[in-house]
Amino acid sequence: MSELTSTLIIPDWPAPAGVRACVTTRAGGVSVGAYAGLNLGDHVGDDPLAVAENRRRLAACMGAQPAWLSQVHGVQVVEADPSVVAQADGAWTSTPGIACAAMTADCLPALFCDRAGSKVAAAHAGWRGLANGVLEATVASLAVEPAEILVWLGPAIGPRNFEVGAEVRATFMASHPQAQRAFVAGEQPGKFIADIYELARIRLASVGVTAVYGGGLCTIEDERFFSYRRNNPAGRFASLVWLA
Repeated sequence: MSELTSTLIIPDWPAPAGVRACVTTRAGGVSVGAYAGLNLGDHVGDDPLAVAENRRRLAACMGAQPAWLSQVHGVQVVEADPSVVAQADGAWTSTPGIACAAMTADCLPALFCDRAGSKVAAAHAGWRGLANGVLEATVASLAVEPAEILVWLGPAIGPRNFEVGAEVRATFMASHPQAQRAFVAGEQPGKFIADIYELARIRLASVGVTAVYGGGLCTIEDERFFSYRRNNPAGRFASLVWLA
């Protein structure tokens, strides 16, 4: 078993047979310096040849081809296509062997599947994308009843570490007043500590998706992951889902 294979994190969710998912860590790659290990981001200043080798190793390990995105903190969701680097923050597919991928280093990755095991999707949700509806857009892209959708929330900045300004809290509460429960007052005036996982659950529940799992890994506290807030510059790890 390779170092990469042995260090992949497998989501704990009741996905149907045929749905595969994993999260990478920093282990198993060839990047060096600030990007040491398995950096999968080609936009963060790392050696492009190292990133290409890291991505090649991951694809070989998975037995599937990731469809990488150029993520822009938006709400665009596209059909996954490994031959095209689309400018989007979500992707879906019903084609076996193509993996939807979300690259992060504190933002929230969310993996989706339907209960029939016929479609999967992945979304990248920073706070702006989350507030603007990227998770809801990903739900819509699957074109199935929300009650038929399962979601797993991957490693992100945890609820003890995500300090934001009052304007972020106000943005979320403007559309979902219950978002108030996802914020606690910070030590500095006008600052709050946000629970990005709770915010995601609120947004998903608002469109009828309540089978939501994960949400227990913090990129700030767990040094297996790249974290932009902890170490800048930083590489990117990936959360992926595909049909076998």
